[in-house]
Amino acid sequence: DAWLTDLGTHALRDLPRPERVVQLCHPDLCNEFPPLRKREAPGMSGTQHLPAQLTSFVGRATEMDDVRSILAQSRLVTLTGAGGVGKTRLAVQVAASVASDYADGICYVDLAPITDPDLVPVTAARTLGLPDQPGRSPEKSLLQVIGDRHMLMVLDNCEHLLDASAGLATALLAACPRLKALATSREPIGVSGEVIWRVPSLSFEGDAGRLFEDRARHACPDFCVNDDNAAAVNEICRRLDGMPLAIELAAARVRALSPAEILAGLQDRFRLLTGGSRTAVRRQQTLQASVDWSYALLTEPERILFRRFGVFMGGFDLDACREVVCDEDLAPHQVLDVLALLIDKSLVIAETVGGATRYRLLETIRQYAQERLSESVEAIAVRNRHRDHYTAMAAALDAPGEVSLELLLDRAEADIDNLRAAFAWSRENLDADSALQLATSLLPLWLTRGLPKEGSDWLDLGLADADIGGADVTPRAMARALADKAFLDNMRDAESLARAQRSLTIARELDDPALLARTLTACGRLAAWNSELARPYLSEAETLARAMGDRWRLSQILYSQALTAIVGAGDLDAAVAAATEGRDVADEVGDRGYSRGCRFCLSIVPWVRGDIAETEAQYRQLMIEADAAHALIWQVNARSYLCLTLAHGGKAAEGRAVALEALEGAAEIGRYQEGVVYAALAFAALAGGDVGGAVDASEAARERFGDRPLAATTTKPSAQVALARGDLASARRFAEEDVASAVGWFTVEALTTRARVALAENEPGQAERDAHDALTRAVDTGIHSLVPDLLECLARLSHLAGSHLDAARLFGAAHAVRERTGIVRFRVYDADYAASVDAARRALSEKEFDDAWAAGAALSMDEAITYARRGRGERKRPPSGWDSLTPAECDVVRLVSEGLANKEIGDRLFISPRTVQTHLTHVYGKLGLTSRMQLAQEASRRSVAD
Repeated sequence: DAWLTDLGTHALRDLPRPERVVQLCHPDLCNEFPPLRKREAPGMSGTQHLPAQLTSFVGRATEMDDVRSILAQSRLVTLTGAGGVGKTRLAVQVAASVASDYADGICYVDLAPITDPDLVPVTAARTLGLPDQPGRSPEKSLLQVIGDRHMLMVLDNCEHLLDASAGLATALLAACPRLKALATSREPIGVSGEVIWRVPSLSFEGDAGRLFEDRARHACPDFCVNDDNAAAVNEICRRLDGMPLAIELAAARVRALSPAEILAGLQDRFRLLTGGSRTAVRRQQTLQASVDWSYALLTEPERILFRRFGVFMGGFDLDACREVVCDEDLAPHQVLDVLALLIDKSLVIAETVGGATRYRLLETIRQYAQERLSESVEAIAVRNRHRDHYTAMAAALDAPGEVSLELLLDRAEADIDNLRAAFAWSRENLDADSALQLATSLLPLWLTRGLPKEGSDWLDLGLADADIGGADVTPRAMARALADKAFLDNMRDAESLARAQRSLTIARELDDPALLARTLTACGRLAAWNSELARPYLSEAETLARAMGDRWRLSQILYSQALTAIVGAGDLDAAVAAATEGRDVADEVGDRGYSRGCRFCLSIVPWVRGDIAETEAQYRQLMIEADAAHALIWQVNARSYLCLTLAHGGKAAEGRAVALEALEGAAEIGRYQEGVVYAALAFAALAGGDVGGAVDASEAARERFGDRPLAATTTKPSAQVALARGDLASARRFAEEDVASAVGWFTVEALTTRARVALAENEPGQAERDAHDALTRAVDTGIHSLVPDLLECLARLSHLAGSHLDAARLFGAAHAVRERTGIVRFRVYDADYAASVDAARRALSEKEFDDAWAAGAALSMDEAITYARRGRGERKRPPSGWDSLTPAECDVVRLVSEGLANKEIGDRLFISPRTVQTHLTHVYGKLGLTSRMQLAQEASRRSVAD
């Protein structure tokens, strides 16, 4: 009745070599004994059964630490993840790194070659050197051998043998208190106590790039990542989602292809990425085989859902999932359960952002799903449902209603790749009407998220499709497309008003108030540089929006009115009124884009009024907010105008740095926006005295502005730059062009620059006319930012005319204005300024000059402007009546009405009492009056003092 049990070959204590051990068994004897006490190799604790690695382990330092930490606290840890993500390699590396922690060693069990579930415990037993025993289960042998040994068992590749793996792990862990298990599987094993840890992809520009370079050197020893191929390598890693298997297969191709050629070949990655190690299991030899393995393990409902997910681009939410994938084969109530199974199987990734869950497939997995979908009979129906769902999503942007527009825009931006796919599918099916409806519904997205070029390109494609014979496009879709195309092109400075007017004609014929308001707004915005042309469009649009109660459209109209008031008319009061209401309405409906636009208009107001500190604060706040919202157009605009503000505030270097940050974004928007940034850079260079830098930036700005009407709404540096480098002919030409084309308050800048040029050309008459015209316009429009420059210009003219005291007073007044406002003189003008002040000083005694300077410095800005305008020559006036009075005579009348005596008036106006009396004599004659009392009474009656 006795029998022998083979316990395998073991290295026993006190014996020089391993021996085969058998146990004599008999029914009357005890046949259960503790595990054999084996001899350990020098320097090792227990036995390691880990596979040898032929390549280096790259990166994963953080992941190693995380898994070790979890394993130290848990008895069963399962590493999950998609095929090829590196589960096995990480598990082996972790096991090797903790080998010294397990006195009785590590047991590595590779289940990849096994297909029969019954062989799972057999394979584990054989790994430990245990032979098959007739009448004795391998589980029982394992339990006897492991017992209370302190061991780590690695169960690798469990996904196709989940039940058997779960059974073995449960039995061993329950009976062997000092055993721990580290498993790898594409989905959880599913037993109590299991800790699941998903293996992430490698970081694109870190570990992934290092892995590519390391494996590429195995294929081509002299390969290295350098400046020429680094971008291509990084993009390869990104396109392959940082998946180690895919990266290793791509790297192997450097034998025959450059990284750039490999990158191009990824369009067909499943054919390119083959040729893995011949010793690897088949599913690890090619990318296709790796995903085929996962697909083969799916149930039919899982396969249906998985392949339909191939229609999504860049991710999706549960609502989209139910709308797009469901039909008679897959009911809505099934979706969540089947989706959860696909997540467990590492084919779908769930991510929570801002409290909402989105799902996505790694790009390699998505392309595989897309191929399976294309092979099915349901492909067209699924793609149609996908298009319809995302077209409906976009339509919500047209009428936000109760939902915040900002929230709708966030959703649309998150699904931009799906929207692109829906647009492409509409075009592929020759459905130009749907394509145009989708493109125009996304207008708020194009405008507020820095995508005007893409929106314009979509409309170009849609309108081109509509021109093809047989295309069925509704007049409404055509009018919307034409209006929006014109609107978007305006941001890129294209000629587009005629297209907008064509859309307006169609809208009037359709008698659609909402469409009419849309087209009128486009026309008004496009004509912003011409306030007389823009006002009627925007006024009619405003009336329609208010009548419809369309607050969202109203905020856009008010923004356009504010912009027109600033750039087209120079009417700051009107700009403030429109921008303030527009901001409030936009905030009310949740349109942060137009709220930023209105606040941008309001930020210009303190700038033109000379409050540098407040302007800087507002632009910085706008920039911070735009950065947080990734609102490209306002990121660029805020930086451009902050640069100008800093340049005028004496911070030229900081201004240049800010503008440089905007260049890349400006290029994405369009050439006009690039021109604005380059112009700001040129002014910053002038402010810092860098003539060479100013020349380069100015030429770049001029080339991008061209001669389009929109350029009239921008301060241009060309004339000042030419003047700074001594090219008076070019300075004159550019100055003449700017004066001829400038509108609104930009005219003040243009006239000031032309006055500077005239002074340099020794044409004081022209300089005086331009300086006084500029000062008059500055007063009329409330623009004070250029007053110090104009006062200094007029001071130089006074000195040239021999009025040295006037010159000293005006220099002092300009200096005081700069001190109070923080507006500095550009350094390129410092030399001329210093020479003029010195000349005026030499023409007077030291006391005369200092007293005159101090008297000018004591003037308020308004008083300084009044003093400067008093010296202007006679204009064409009627010979009598109130309109015949000169500015100096009006000043005398105003002060007489305040009850001042001649001496007091003279002190106030820096003239002698005799001159005051002379002015009064002229006034009496022109007005037919005979006494000071009559003059005071008449002036009070006519409110001359005002």
